[in-house]
Amino acid sequence: MLYSAVARSYAALERITGRNEITNLLAQLLKSTPLEELPPLVYLTQGKLRPDYEGVELGLAEKLALRALASASGSEPARVYTAYVKHGDIGAAAEELLTNKGQGTLFSEALTLKRVYETLLKVARQGGSGSVEAKLRELASLLNDASPLEAKYIMRTITGELRLGVADYTVLDAAATAFLGGKDARPIIERAYNVHPDLGFVVASVASRGLAGVEEVKVEVGVPIRPMLAERLSSAQAIIEKMEGKVVAAEYKLDGERLQIHRDGDGVKLFSRRLEVVTSHYPDAVDLVREHVGAKKAILEAEVVAIDEDTGEYLPFQELMHRRRKHGIQQAMADYPVALNFFDILLAGASDLTGKPYSFRRRKLRQVVEETSRTRPVPSLSTSDPRDLEKFMEDAITDGCEGLVVKDPNSPYRAGAREFAWIKLKREYRSELTDTLDLVVIGAFHGRGRRAGSFGTFLLGTYDSARGVFTSVAKVGTGFSDEDLAKFPRLLKPYESHVRPPGVESKMVPDVWFRPHLVIEVIAAELTLSPIHTAATGRIRPESGISLRFPKFTGKIRDDKRPEDSTTVDEIVGMYQRQVKRVD
Repeated sequence: MLYSAVARSYAALERITGRNEITNLLAQLLKSTPLEELPPLVYLTQGKLRPDYEGVELGLAEKLALRALASASGSEPARVYTAYVKHGDIGAAAEELLTNKGQGTLFSEALTLKRVYETLLKVARQGGSGSVEAKLRELASLLNDASPLEAKYIMRTITGELRLGVADYTVLDAAATAFLGGKDARPIIERAYNVHPDLGFVVASVASRGLAGVEEVKVEVGVPIRPMLAERLSSAQAIIEKMEGKVVAAEYKLDGERLQIHRDGDGVKLFSRRLEVVTSHYPDAVDLVREHVGAKKAILEAEVVAIDEDTGEYLPFQELMHRRRKHGIQQAMADYPVALNFFDILLAGASDLTGKPYSFRRRKLRQVVEETSRTRPVPSLSTSDPRDLEKFMEDAITDGCEGLVVKDPNSPYRAGAREFAWIKLKREYRSELTDTLDLVVIGAFHGRGRRAGSFGTFLLGTYDSARGVFTSVAKVGTGFSDEDLAKFPRLLKPYESHVRPPGVESKMVPDVWFRPHLVIEVIAAELTLSPIHTAATGRIRPESGISLRFPKFTGKIRDDKRPEDSTTVDEIVGMYQRQVKRVD
């Protein structure tokens, strides 16, 4: 398949905004693609090269991408940079520069989808001495044979800024339309994707075998399952009412990192909430699984928490994050040992347990996990009385936890879903807002006075999942220690952008923009309507968004969350409405 056909479809996708139009156009592209090339097409349309859990990242630094463009276009670096700043889009800059360059070389050949994909995959996997120059050669060769329109989307892809507005579920809708005759079959395809989150694999399965293909997609050790997520309510009474007064299962919500643990004999692989492989960070957790989990083949979920070995007390999340390092793992294990608190089991032996009720999975979990000082099923309580929940909440806080997760005992494990079968209940703060928010850093402002020479405040965004964009919600400058202020510029540097990144909406213009990556936890006095911030614009009042009043950084960096896993616009709207209801 020629890449020019892909580029033309991408250009058409950019020109339309209607969800049905996007789905239909994408369905046409899928149908016109040879079966063996469907996975590469799907990955590239997602702005990826492989499924997330394989950890293949392409996102090249801005400077390296500009160097490749300068080489391919025969332009001076200053001219390339000027074009980039003018357009605010490296893809549009590439299109302009290659258009001005004229026709390609006499020996240029038409780009195929296969060549583009395989070249980018090779670039992503280049490492070691001389890798930078090798990457530049590969990219320059690709761009030398590219038309201006092809170059536009190649450059956007390599910088992680494709931003076609095509979410994963849009691709699933398009696959259902293309190969199953309509979107009615989407739930079946979605279930396959949630238990095997490789969109290229799922779409190819649909294309090759129809519904039979996706119905055969099973839970599989080694392939992470998209996690089931919880909604939130502000009181025990509200939770019992939401559960219609029936007996619920309440569990400790620990201040650690959520792990999905895959065991096959002595082979143990750990996945983060973001479906990243984090096995190398927790070799001691791997040993705990081998020694204290009875099932030789299983998929379990647990919260890994740092502990004080002298007292047995759990340590804050920030202490656990010292384990997120590439080097010095043995010393980190000695300084910050961990415990595993298991809260679900999704597969045992050959049995897929995701369709079983939570009460059944909990019993199975207790049979499989040995309770020791470092491993245990997470503490749990069954009750229908809000007063019992409140007391259990106090016990959880005393034991160093964040709060509770309250579950419907009859609910199956709904991979990838966020619903009221699981409900978070966190401790009450003295402020009006009773829960923390996980927000994405999208910009920063230079500091003054004691903070001169560093960033003083940060612009935060929330994820609008319906539109696939990040919208500004607050500017935060309090709660940061001197150590934080020294660390944040280093953490954010790789994501710095000289222009507002695609997929970011903000009326406020910071001194420095950042591509959405770093997620931090904040607390605030309350949510308030704002004419300045764009989160949920028009959802409560025309031309007004929602913002945070007196936001404060809690000290917690959420390395375990992707930007798309941050607090969503829908959640913020719900929190605002519940806040208003309390005041009324």
